[in-house]
Amino acid sequence: MLTSLVRALRPRQWSKNLLVFVAPAAAGAFHHRGTILDSLGAFGIFCAAASSTYLLNDSMDADSDRLHPVKQNRPIASGDLAIPVAISAGVILGVGSVVAAWALAGWKLALIVALYAVITAAYSVYFKRVPVVELAFLASGFVLRALAGGIATHVPISTWFLAVTSFGALFVAAGKRSAELKALGDDSEDHRRVLGDYTTSFLQSTLTLTAAVTVAAYCLWAFGSEGLAPRSIHHDTIWIQLSVVPVTLGILHVLRLLDRGEGGAPEDLVFRDRVLQILGVMWVAFFAAGVYG
Repeated sequence: MLTSLVRALRPRQWSKNLLVFVAPAAAGAFHHRGTILDSLGAFGIFCAAASSTYLLNDSMDADSDRLHPVKQNRPIASGDLAIPVAISAGVILGVGSVVAAWALAGWKLALIVALYAVITAAYSVYFKRVPVVELAFLASGFVLRALAGGIATHVPISTWFLAVTSFGALFVAAGKRSAELKALGDDSEDHRRVLGDYTTSFLQSTLTLTAAVTVAAYCLWAFGSEGLAPRSIHHDTIWIQLSVVPVTLGILHVLRLLDRGEGGAPEDLVFRDRVLQILGVMWVAFFAAGVYG
């Protein structure tokens, strides 16, 4: 049972929680040991909060997950983990993450974690059936992670950073739905009712729109007076400017994968896709060189 419970926590998806490091890293605050420790604390809190929502969501969706070629192997859907055990563990992790957030950074971080839990619960209960709106709910989880990183480390969040995070998250959400629609075909609505309200052309248009805005917003974040450029060492912005290249190539690469019906799970791309990994390392190198020198 313990092994099944650990699997149900979806540790592979904790890679999404790396977003908590972006705001303090972009602010050049990782020179301070306290900032690093606070970021690690926020990362751990969101791992617990996210796993709590996974347990509760999988308990509610067990029947529909059994119709999915991949999700049917999840511990709850397969019957390896009893639903009452999963729900109990989910509640404990959820409450514990809010308490830990308050202890780490006060009521603001606790509010962000609680809001994440409420939005995820509302999504699971009702809004996952509402087309377009469900994409916003799905994307909000990424945005709240990014906000949590800034709040935990007391780093101000710029307007363009929020824009990049928000539209990038919408791009990921639309990509997930696009991949599901192509993978499941005629059975897509049986697994996820909202897929019956989407068409391939609509999701492709959504991907194109969100990808374009994400790249544009990143350029404005990188070059604007409220973005990364003023933090560049001696205002030598060449490295910050070069960071636009791997971001753009990464989005184009994901678009190519999605067009083939692949790449719908961000955590799989992080661990398996070599091209995206190389582009990610390039981005980190340019980003670090520009902000930290």
